[in-house]
Amino acid sequence: MTNPDPVGRRVPGGIACPLWMRTICCAGAFALLLASGCAATTPAPQATFPSASWEATPEAELGPACRRDLDTTRDYVRTLDTTALMAVQDGRVLFSQGPVQTVSIVFSVRKSVLSMLYGKYVANGTIDLDRTLADLGIDDTGGLLPIERQARLRDLLAARSGVYHAAANGGDDAVAAPARGSKAPGSYFLYNNWDFNAAGTAFERLTGRGIYQAFATDLATPLQLEDFDPARHRRSGDASRSEHLAYPFFLSTRDMARLGYLMLRQGNWRGQQLVPADWVAQITRQTTPAAQMHPAHTARRGFGYGYLWWLLEEPPDSPLSGAYMAWGVHGQYILVVPKRTMVIAHKRQVPVAGNWDVSWVGPTEFLRAARMLAAAPCRAGEGR
Repeated sequence: MTNPDPVGRRVPGGIACPLWMRTICCAGAFALLLASGCAATTPAPQATFPSASWEATPEAELGPACRRDLDTTRDYVRTLDTTALMAVQDGRVLFSQGPVQTVSIVFSVRKSVLSMLYGKYVANGTIDLDRTLADLGIDDTGGLLPIERQARLRDLLAARSGVYHAAANGGDDAVAAPARGSKAPGSYFLYNNWDFNAAGTAFERLTGRGIYQAFATDLATPLQLEDFDPARHRRSGDASRSEHLAYPFFLSTRDMARLGYLMLRQGNWRGQQLVPADWVAQITRQTTPAAQMHPAHTARRGFGYGYLWWLLEEPPDSPLSGAYMAWGVHGQYILVVPKRTMVIAHKRQVPVAGNWDVSWVGPTEFLRAARMLAAAPCRAGEGR
């Protein structure tokens, strides 16, 4: 345990050093750190945040090895159907390609955004994750089965509800769903839009706030999102299939990077805790390893799952070890790389000339670019 000293400083090891004794107490503390608990500490560097616009890392600060690796990455990204990619390291833009200000739909990135919104209300007791669908009066067209209504909110966030009612929109693994009523809530992972849409309904019922209203006030405004327009947003889907509609977001690549940077900073933005730090840890903690996912092709991707965030399963020596991401169809990604204090936002804009049936930038292609960026020796003292 760490105790404060008389002037409000903290010293390691739990032993307080009064100010008048500091010189004596801390003499030789480098050698006797564990015994004395009085070693002087170096304060952590101040985090860098964007203001109205992102600041770029000055070219003069980038060594030749860094610039070479970034050029190689740019050549690779240009071979992809990438609309825009932006990498932020230590709070400044390290790499940018394409129109990062362009706004378009980001599909399933919406789920990770909803997870972020939940945190404040879980912390203040407005939302209890152990409440069941029955507790909340959540049902659906044609009725849910009694076993399905025992699913808890946390089961929805983990895609383990056991509810296989039709969803209002596609883009999930529902075609591989087991028979309704065959899986107990919490026992079986299936990436299922019914779970994610019902989690949105539960959020709105419990908080009394619309998802977009909450996003605007809780995140968009304090983060100073540059391109967010609330008027573009409304829940959507086929209400004849399910009363729980989707909640798509329209975001720019540079605003996606702000959301990722908030996660990287454990929910803190310029000293304001927008998302509780313990909630950031919880939603990015593995609830389902890749090997336990269904169907088999989902397991083969090699990603685990937390609460609406995908978790990379990388070896310890990988530059992406410990990384996690929001992921939307066609190639929208927000990748958070704590090991490198980096966020990488990627956009494949759709539709293209009104056509929605267009090529993807899949996770294999995107993560190749991400590994190149994360491995580039671009911090002070690297690659000089």
